Amino acid sequence: MKETARAISAKAEGASAAFFCPGKVEPEVRPSGNMALIIPIFIPHEGCPHRCLFCNQHSISDQSAPVESGPEIETTIQTWLARTRPARRAWVEVAFYGGSFTCLPLARQDELLAAVRPFRQQGMVHGIRLSTRPDAIDGQRLDLLARHQVGMVELGAQSCDDEVLRRSGRGHDAAAIATAARLIRERDIRLGLQLMLGLPGENFRILRRTADAVIRLRPDFVRIYPALVLRGSGLETLYHQGGYRPLSLGRAVAWAAYLKKRFDCEGIRVVRMGLQPTAALERALVAGPHHPAFGQLVLARLMLAQTRRLLAGVPDGGRFALVIADQDQSIFRGPQSANLNRLRQLGLLDRFVLRTDPAQPRQTLRLVPENAVAGDGGSRRKKASSRPAGWLSCIDQHQDFDRAAAADNSANSHPCSASTT
Repeated sequence: MKETARAISAKAEGASAAFFCPGKVEPEVRPSGNMALIIPIFIPHEGCPHRCLFCNQHSISDQSAPVESGPEIETTIQTWLARTRPARRAWVEVAFYGGSFTCLPLARQDELLAAVRPFRQQGMVHGIRLSTRPDAIDGQRLDLLARHQVGMVELGAQSCDDEVLRRSGRGHDAAAIATAARLIRERDIRLGLQLMLGLPGENFRILRRTADAVIRLRPDFVRIYPALVLRGSGLETLYHQGGYRPLSLGRAVAWAAYLKKRFDCEGIRVVRMGLQPTAALERALVAGPHHPAFGQLVLARLMLAQTRRLLAGVPDGGRFALVIADQDQSIFRGPQSANLNRLRQLGLLDRFVLRTDPAQPRQTLRLVPENAVAGDGGSRRKKASSRPAGWLSCIDQHQDFDRAAAADNSANSHPCSASTT
């Protein structure tokens, strides 16, 4: 039986669509209210005992020579601090990227970390983070990190499937990831995991198992990157031999959207999706789903799926307002207005008028009768900041996204075009 317009209106009064559950991620608050200043120190391949199939770290970091000494690190930190506004210096972290830090000899680790100590003692740097391999974490190494007050360790997990790890030349299994994560957690060091989509042997079923395993490890945050074929990597050789086919951009976006939704629901922050575009990366890219705004494509796809689901019950001729956060106008429309075009194709574009509200939570939607929005900023603000019973849960939408991500072979479709309703 169809619902009447009055019933739809009553339901819409408080209804919102979001991948929401009690553990939904909230923005991290820094002392200044601004983003942290991250000072990157690149050590490409230094310490890394393996050359993984996909790896060409020089192309990713845009730097071919590692930092050689403590004084160079001190100079780098001083340069960054000098050219940064005081407001951005309220929370400063030094990040060692590009290599497997804890694979370095202990003396070398001590040298690099000691270069940061004077800035920590003067209150000019507030934290240290680094990245490493899961099989390079043990008690002795963690003792050293603790002495230097390292607050965050990112593990290059890439996948939690043994066969995918083997075919990618990682040199460790999924058990090593779980062990490293547990040891890091026991030291009260924040844990990050890096995941790579579309490695050799991976399919959507395996990706779902990796998502389950990551959730069990309870990292503080995750980074998601699609696997790319880079010049000079083993994956390039395999690609040219016909032994590897990278994901299409559409499928990579669909898989990343699935992970983003799952992790958001579990309170696990996704802090980046897609590699930072650099000139070196562009020169080295042979094939694969690289896009300079990959993360925006993922968010636009998620927003389209939410919009379609929320509008599905709106009757023709109804007058409703769809409320979004001010900052979400771009991802609501999608790249080149792809989301709006898709809504027009589905006959949904004329069922609402778009409104923005600075108090609406990011990446969420709220559907209300049109007259409930106009000229009532205080009431609107109160509703936007609440979590009414009509919010759609993550679990409600898992099956839809499972089907979309598994079946999406989007070589001929726009990457934002979610195939769910």
